[in-house]
This record gives sequence, C-alpha cells and structure tokens, in this order.
Amino acid sequence: MAASATLFGLMAIAIRYASRQQHPFEIGFFRCLFGALFALPLLRVHGLEILRTRRLGFYVVRCAVGIVSMMCGFWALVHLPLAQAVALSYSTPLFITIGAVLVLGEVVRMRRWSAVIAGFIGVLVIVRPTAHDFSSATLVALLAAAISGMVTISIKYLSRTDPPDRIVLLTTLLWVPLSLPPALTVWKWPTPEVWPWLVLSGALGTGGHYCWTRALKMAEASALAPLSYLQFIVVGFLAWALFGELIDSYTLLGAAIVISASLYIARREAQVARQQLAEPVVAKGEPQV
Repeated sequence: MAASATLFGLMAIAIRYASRQQHPFEIGFFRCLFGALFALPLLRVHGLEILRTRRLGFYVVRCAVGIVSMMCGFWALVHLPLAQAVALSYSTPLFITIGAVLVLGEVVRMRRWSAVIAGFIGVLVIVRPTAHDFSSATLVALLAAAISGMVTISIKYLSRTDPPDRIVLLTTLLWVPLSLPPALTVWKWPTPEVWPWLVLSGALGTGGHYCWTRALKMAEASALAPLSYLQFIVVGFLAWALFGELIDSYTLLGAAIVISASLYIARREAQVARQQLAEPVVAKGEPQV
C-alpha cells in the first residue's frame, strides 16, 4: 500500500509535467494506453483464461464510469494546486459510505454518519466556497471523488467472484477504447519531450493499481488506510520542490479532518465486519476468538 500511494503520487507529478502541452483528456487516454501495455505481462502469467468473466457487461459500465472519474481527476490535477487536488480525492470514502447504504443496502449507524458529516466539513474547509479565490475546479475534483466512490463499490462487488489480476487487466484494457472519444475532441499530437511523461504516467498508474489490489488481498483495508495517505506527503513535497507550490493552512486543516474521518470510517467498517463474522459463532454457543 505504501508503494501504491507513492506510485500514484509520482503519477500526479508526471501528469502535471505532461499538462504543459497536452489536454487532460489526452493525458488520460495515453495513461490508459500505456497502462494497458504495462499490464499485459499478466497475460503471460495467467494466460487468456484470466480474461474470461461472466460479468463483461458490468465491467464495461464500471469502466465507463471510471473513465469519467479519471478525466475529472486529471482535470483537477492540472487546474488545482496538486496537494489540494489530492486532499479532495480523500473524500472518496465519504461517498463510499453513502453509496454503500443506497446501493449495497449496508446499515450505517450514527458513529459513521457523524464521521461522514465531519469529513464534509473538512471538504468545505479545503474548498472555501465563499473565498475570493474559489475555483470551480474544486467542484470537478469533488465530482471525481464521488464517482470514484461508485467505482470502489463496483470493485467490492466484482471482488466477490473475480481475482484481483482479472479486475486490473480487464479494467486497463477496457479503459483504452473508452478514453479515446473524449481525447479526440481535443487531439494534438504530443511533442517528443512530452512522450516520456505520458509513458511514465501509464507505468506509474498501472503499478499503483496493481500494488493497491495486491495490498487489499493481503490485509484489511482499515489497516492499510493510513499508508494510502502517504500520497499526500509525496505530492505535497514534490509539488513544493518542483513547482514551488506551498500547502496553505486551510488545505492542511481540511485534509487532516477528511483523513481523520476516513480513517475512523475504515476502522468502524472493520469492527462491524468482525462482529458480523463472530455472530454465527456466538449463535452456536462457541467461544469468540
């Protein structure tokens, strides 16, 4: 998870460099194209069998929604201070909690709802809608986080039957044709100096995605969640060192609130899951372990 957070942070830097000449939609397409190429070795490991699924239609819908989230997220990375864009992306667990109630029918009690409310207060601190320097790009970043929540819920659904490598490979392959139409609306061939950043964004994105799915398979999400926020530190430092961007006090305060709320939600979800697993044992009169 630490490697995943670092790779995604470095991908944000590559996107910022590429954006000096390319539109975010084009960067999104090339990230998907080169990301798919870097995911192809999974075919050598598993063979064509890894591509077989009974939920191809669901994959297509999920990937189409994911492309919208990706394009919005890339737009935010290009038009906002990097640390602020990443901090707003951490509101995704807040939307996941809401989506889990509406879509998966999960029961969320007052503690988690309180954390969700606190998290959105943190979002307001970061966005500052009444400030004179308010940017509509922050709304795009929030839209990306909300849609990302939908994508995460779909991954939870797919992971019940499909292995992580299949999810990674099919997702990266489907992203390529789905990301091409928006890129064509603003198409401009990259210059030689931009190509390395486009290739790097694909490699870093696929590497981060692969490490993320592997981490979730090896340990509980609640235990891994603190490490995922390493991305904020990586991006904040590199944005300062490379672009001279400073993290303002509102972004720091808001990010602290959002991260704290998200960590609490992850912890409560883990506790509830363990309680649900223990219930059948208690019902049988067996001792809890």
